[in-house]
Amino acid sequence: MGRMHAVGAVTAALCLALVGCSGGGNSGSSVGTAAATPAAGDSGCNGSCVSAASLLTAADVGRILAQAVNEAQAVNTPATVAVVDRVGNVLAVYRMTNARTTVTITSGRGLSGGLEGIDFTPSELAAISKAVTGAYLSSEGNAFSTRTASQIVQEHFNPREFNAPSGPLFGVQFSQLACSDLIQLPGPTLTLAGVTGAVTVGPKPAPLGLSADPGGFPLYKGGTVVGGIGVAADPLYTADLFVGDRDRDIDEFIAWAGTFGFGAPLDRRGDRITVDGKTFRFTDVEFADLTRNPESAPAFASLGAAQGRLIDVPLFYGAAGGVLAGTAFTTPASGYVADSADYPGLDAFVLVGPDGQPRFRPRAGTETSGALSANEVREIARQALAIANRARAQIRRPTDSKMRVTVSVVDTNGEILAVARTRDAPLFGTDVSLQKARATALFSNAVFYADIAATPAARDLNSPATTRRLGSYLDNARTFFGQPTFFADGQWAITPRAIGNIARPFFPDGIIGQPNGPISLPFAEWSPFNVGLQLDLVNNRIGTILTGYIGLRDGTLTPAQVLAIFPVGNCTELGNKRAANGIQIFPGGSPIYRGDRLVGAIGVSGDGIDQDDMVSFLGLHNAGVVLNSGVGHAPVARRSDQLTPGGARLRYVQCPQGPFLDSNEQNVCEGK
Repeated sequence: MGRMHAVGAVTAALCLALVGCSGGGNSGSSVGTAAATPAAGDSGCNGSCVSAASLLTAADVGRILAQAVNEAQAVNTPATVAVVDRVGNVLAVYRMTNARTTVTITSGRGLSGGLEGIDFTPSELAAISKAVTGAYLSSEGNAFSTRTASQIVQEHFNPREFNAPSGPLFGVQFSQLACSDLIQLPGPTLTLAGVTGAVTVGPKPAPLGLSADPGGFPLYKGGTVVGGIGVAADPLYTADLFVGDRDRDIDEFIAWAGTFGFGAPLDRRGDRITVDGKTFRFTDVEFADLTRNPESAPAFASLGAAQGRLIDVPLFYGAAGGVLAGTAFTTPASGYVADSADYPGLDAFVLVGPDGQPRFRPRAGTETSGALSANEVREIARQALAIANRARAQIRRPTDSKMRVTVSVVDTNGEILAVARTRDAPLFGTDVSLQKARATALFSNAVFYADIAATPAARDLNSPATTRRLGSYLDNARTFFGQPTFFADGQWAITPRAIGNIARPFFPDGIIGQPNGPISLPFAEWSPFNVGLQLDLVNNRIGTILTGYIGLRDGTLTPAQVLAIFPVGNCTELGNKRAANGIQIFPGGSPIYRGDRLVGAIGVSGDGIDQDDMVSFLGLHNAGVVLNSGVGHAPVARRSDQLTPGGARLRYVQCPQGPFLDSNEQNVCEGK
């Protein structure tokens, strides 16, 4: 039973991600050596600075590791340090001698259930997830850290501002999962054997999803993102519950030292960017706070066995390959290249596979009748990209910068019909845009209730004998809306914004004392590690992945055994692709109709959630006008903003004020 608990606990850790709560074991000390200011990078970059030389060399990675280890030694706290490239390839994982091998997941709220209290989470997976988070949330226009992430995924924005709505990226922690049909895993034979490293096309997974535990930062060269660093040294994997103070987080101190010479340009940092009048957090430590000057760090090659070693991380990195060089973004080796076929004149980029061929060129839907044609899919994506190219970004510097996004289109079966992006869109949006598209197609589909009712119950990863029936959430929704056939008749067109309305621990969102939305848990049980349907959909598959990881790491499973159980291509047990990479519960998508018939959905993720809504909504509208084939928005009478449970109206979309750079138009979504 103890062994089962350990495996289940680590299993749970995989899906957790961008959440937790500050303080706990995150104490550190510094004496303030007034280290020199790092190279600030090129603050003139705004999406076009990347080149074939924009990558982390093996020497760069060694320097970053050495600087982090130098600070960890100074504060007498052994650490595990991970470095990744921009598309998530793990370039090195270094464990100092006597560093802890596990961390405990906790929100700090004293709760149990879900992932709360799991104390077997491998520290190397925590470090990688932090590094990927720093790289994936950042761009040439913004630099976000795991501390930034912590601020934007909790039940209030800002945390502890009671009666404020939830964070703008509430739920993003459950993205970038290793089991999806979008995320690229390392080559199975090479990496499952754990004997060598491999750098291949991205995007690669974050093993615990995105992280909100301070200690993860992006890395820059010449003003463009080239990767990320993540550190796990203290005993907790958590987040910052209160952003009104300045923490002394030891993970953050060590990671910050590693960024010296590779830091974000100062005017691109999250603490230079505001949303709703609130400034994002980026770091609670500066170089002058460090115990040692990073410039004085000994060379990585001088670190001997007594200091630590590179370690194998099965499925992600093999130490035998040594410190690796990263890929240059927008080259075929990265998995992202400029489009040359489908989106002329739109400065578009697409994903390619190891063979250099596009992975998701526009194609027809798979329904037996009424399906979207390849030309309709292409036009929907084109029109969305065109809107993005005119739109003003919300979270990008300098102000009045062009918005950068990823656009995904799916059919009603969840099949991917197109994925395209504009220049320098943040990497996390690749997976998230697809999650949004799939979520709105699923929730608007007449088969939703039957799909969920047939899905195996979610196992409690702390106590596998305890399960939760996924259909109970939809039963709650039927009571909540007073409609006995809700989610089974396809009557309502449900957007990601509307899904978010009913996926929060308070309804209306953020109002203390109100009951939870029907697909969330009550606040007394809720934490970012125990959210409700979003987690429960992917819970069991994540457990299988962690079982495989632990077995490989401990030598109790062979690579062949892991390959036999490893879930590739579907993060749920729905038995179809309708939520193959999970779902997302913050805005940015629209269902696609042909007349009054659902035929698919579009999802968008980039530089602001209202902007995401606008790009999906107007892009679909404009495509419908151009195509004149009956494809477009849901009939107004069927849109989710016609629903008023408890007297509070659900939302459909919300478009920003002053949205365009080339006109002074307002209310651009009204009447469409």
